[in-house]
Amino acid sequence: MEKVERLISIVMILLQKNIVSTTEFSKLFNVSKRTILRDMETLSYSNIPIYAINGVHGGYGIMDEYKLDKRLLSSKDLENILTALGGLGQILFSDEVELTIKKIDAMIGSTSWKGSIHLSFYDWEGRSEILQTLNTCQESIVKKKLVSFDYIDKDGITTNRIIEPYQLHFSEMSWYLKGFCLHRQSYRTFKLSRIDNLIMDEQTFIPRDYLLEQEHEASYQPQLVAIKALIPPSIKDQFIERYGRKSIESYSSEYLLATIHVPQNSTGFQFLASFGTNLEIVEPQTYVEEFRNYLNKMMEKYS
Repeated sequence: MEKVERLISIVMILLQKNIVSTTEFSKLFNVSKRTILRDMETLSYSNIPIYAINGVHGGYGIMDEYKLDKRLLSSKDLENILTALGGLGQILFSDEVELTIKKIDAMIGSTSWKGSIHLSFYDWEGRSEILQTLNTCQESIVKKKLVSFDYIDKDGITTNRIIEPYQLHFSEMSWYLKGFCLHRQSYRTFKLSRIDNLIMDEQTFIPRDYLLEQEHEASYQPQLVAIKALIPPSIKDQFIERYGRKSIESYSSEYLLATIHVPQNSTGFQFLASFGTNLEIVEPQTYVEEFRNYLNKMMEKYS
């Protein structure tokens, strides 16, 4: 961690807490107590009103007149931010995220929030393998450097790409890289698990107006079809989580009727097939027929 960043972090923490000991700071930033003492001297020379208190319960504080109005962010606000970051830390493995969590944790200075909410994600081995790709993409976005890689599409065809990286996007269980492809001369989205031999080039680029592209993407919605399906009560919760309680209505003593919107393509078929024998599409008939054809093709693989 750079000294300037550490100094800013120290000031942020002191603005929220009354007294922080040298030991707390040294553990938080993983530096020696002597380094913290030098940091305090540097801040004092910069006319930041830091004072020291000696004794067992001593440490460093900052003059109240210099502190931010705490009404801007309440303790509850900070707890909510910390909870959200805790979930992000399990998705995006990052030293920066971990350090941010520690900073806000130090600001709160209370254990009341701990344990009230716990976020858990599957610890799949593939998530850890993709870490290096994530880090390279993130670094290239920040430094505005081109990246090149081999991309394997859904048909198994490999092409070499050079892109201007703009954004990392996490959707449900997968990471995607959004950027401008120099080969296709258009904005494209690449699934990280389909990327091989990723290299961050030394060549930098001047960012395009990516905000316009984001607005275009936001306005685009895939064509969805409303279908009705019979489901048992045992999977009712899965439909409520995805479509809300209004999507479910009573049908019989054994089944519920779910009305949902899904794409009329392989993506929608794969989603519905994941429920196995716990789902039966009843209408529209055109969707039933296309879904039956999809299932027949699956069966042909094992006939």
